[in-house]
Amino acid sequence: MADVRTGIGFDAHRFGGDGPVILGGVSIDHPTGVIGTSDGDVASHAICDALLGAVAAGDLGSYFPSADPAWEGADSLELLRFCVERVADSGYTISSVDVTIIVETVRIEPHRVLMRERLAGALGVEIGRVSVKATTTDGLGWVGEGAGIAVQAIATVQR
Repeated sequence: MADVRTGIGFDAHRFGGDGPVILGGVSIDHPTGVIGTSDGDVASHAICDALLGAVAAGDLGSYFPSADPAWEGADSLELLRFCVERVADSGYTISSVDVTIIVETVRIEPHRVLMRERLAGALGVEIGRVSVKATTTDGLGWVGEGAGIAVQAIATVQR
């Protein structure tokens, strides 16, 4: 019988500074970037936490503390590859990853396929195992007011 596990990840960042915004390894033109450690790729960060959660290996901050200046500007796809290695070290393989990007001011559709390709490459899976969706909050809350971006991710792994 297969040992199947699921993990959930979440990340959010405020907009600030100069653009672009990095999402799923894709640079998207935007008047402001995001305030955060590494390149601020909230999609990759949420996936990292989902993967680590699925194999009970902590969270992204356990490995890459936001207070550590060593990670300033780091490529989040490299952080994601590190988390993929933790999954493999635990004896699991990635079955699927599903990402929901919650944002008012960044259009995701024109970049969806490239995001899926880049994420699949970092995850070491075929593109059909990676889903990227987008939604808004219809003007509600800090995301709806255009102050930032949030991402939810779910990852399924199996032994």
